[in-house]
Amino acid sequence: MPDNLYPTIKITTAPEATAEVIAQAKQTAQQWGLTYQSNVDKGLALIQQANQLELRQLDEPKVGAVLVDFASDALTFRRLHGGGKKEAIAKALGLKGVGKLKVLDATAGLGRDAFVLASLGCDVDMIERSPIVAALLNDGLRRAGSEPNLADWLNARMKLFHGVAYELLANWRKQQPKNIPDVVYLDPMFPHRKKSAAVKKEMRLFQQLLGPDEDANLLLAPALALAKKRVVVKRPSGAPYLADTKPDIEMKGKANRFDVYLIV
Repeated sequence: MPDNLYPTIKITTAPEATAEVIAQAKQTAQQWGLTYQSNVDKGLALIQQANQLELRQLDEPKVGAVLVDFASDALTFRRLHGGGKKEAIAKALGLKGVGKLKVLDATAGLGRDAFVLASLGCDVDMIERSPIVAALLNDGLRRAGSEPNLADWLNARMKLFHGVAYELLANWRKQQPKNIPDVVYLDPMFPHRKKSAAVKKEMRLFQQLLGPDEDANLLLAPALALAKKRVVVKRPSGAPYLADTKPDIEMKGKANRFDVYLIV
């Protein structure tokens, strides 16, 4: 991965941080190839707190922090009271009846779709290429793994891989021969046409941090070559087909659609 693919985001701590938290921040920086720096007071930064890792825009304190929290009220409600296998994403992946699917989410982001699928019984491998986002996601998995009502199934069903998705997809059969997915799921970043309050804070920060996936079209061919049953691509409603390739099925919603490519 090119060193200049992402902006240089530092890991830092609050001024009152203990020596233990500072050591934790330095360990996180080393794990993900990032840089620890004390006294960061502007721009985007990863903030190591005592209990969690956060992404903050220090110049805009009202925006709040972005973090991965699989035990949040919103995700807990969706897990317990959502549509289950009738949810649009479950239908798109062909998740029905008994049994479970092995899913490779090649554009994991904050892991929310992966978490929903895992809560429905899928085994989900996740790929995230940004070391900043991967660090946030790994921190969320770590904390959720200690939650009594999540740990048993989450630790068994969700696994994170860090790297460039199209490269990992192309080499997956060689590197993971016993772990071939039934479904490859793709949700590449798409540029927002306008700024508005409707764009969630994490999406605004992600656009600033990552920008759109300029190489998203490279994902489809290796995904189709790898998946046993189907490839599912999540797209904004008006977005073009990935790699200009028409899907076998389009499942349209108000804001998004799922393009389904069947493996025959």
